[in-house]
Parts: sequence; C-alpha cells; structure tokens
Amino acid sequence: MDPQWDDSMPIYRQLRDRVVAMILEGALKEGDPLPSVRNVAADFRLNPLTVLEGYQQLVDEQLVEKRRGRGMFVSAGARKALMKDERQRFLEDEWPKVHATIQRLGLSAAELLKSSVAAPAAPWPASNRQDKDNDSSS
Repeated sequence: MDPQWDDSMPIYRQLRDRVVAMILEGALKEGDPLPSVRNVAADFRLNPLTVLEGYQQLVDEQLVEKRRGRGMFVSAGARKALMKDERQRFLEDEWPKVHATIQRLGLSAAELLKSSVAAPAAPWPASNRQDKDNDSSS
C-alpha cells in the first residue's frame, strides 16, 4: 500500500477504501482476518484511533465482523455486496467523468485497451498476520 495519504479525504476513509479494494481484488477473502489495528498503525505511522475508525466503518457496513478477543474478519458475502454497491457507485459517480474525459480527448476504444495492459498495483500488501494481542477486537 502506498503510504501516501490524500489530503482531500480523511485518512480513516482512505483506509476503509483500501480494505474494500483488497476485498474486491481477492487479497482478503471471506473469513480472512484484517491486519491488526496495532500493526496497521505502526506500519503506516497512524494513530490507532484513526485505524479503528476506518475498521469501524467496515463493521457498520457489515463487511467486517468483530470477534471478541480475536480481531476483525471479512464477513461472508462481503465481496458480493461490495461488487454490487461499488459497480453502481462507479457507474453513477465515476463513469460520467471518465467518459467525458475520453470524449474530450478523442480517445478510441483501441487506444484505451492498449493502455490497459499494465495492471494496477495492489492497494495494500497482503499481510494478513494477526497478533495474539490484537488491538482490533473489543
């Protein structure tokens, strides 16, 4: 994961979005543990409360479940629910902007396909380790 944070959005929201991307890309699967709050905070030099707030959003959205004393885990059906929601959000919010840019620049479908050969980097290293002393549980 790129340790750079975008100033236009709260870090906890960016962290939430990175976990969502990991679920969508299959780096985190149903039942997989999320990296502990302590590890994420240390690895990315974040306040643990910021990490916890990002994780709590995922819990509130029922994408992640807390297991007392064990940590947080990807919920069953999380990827399927995300695919539906994220596709709809993309089509409503992002695609009109992308399409307008494509039209404005006069890009052809062939040019777009050719440029899509390079795969995007994963948003976060897939370190799914859990500490015995996991801060992400309550």
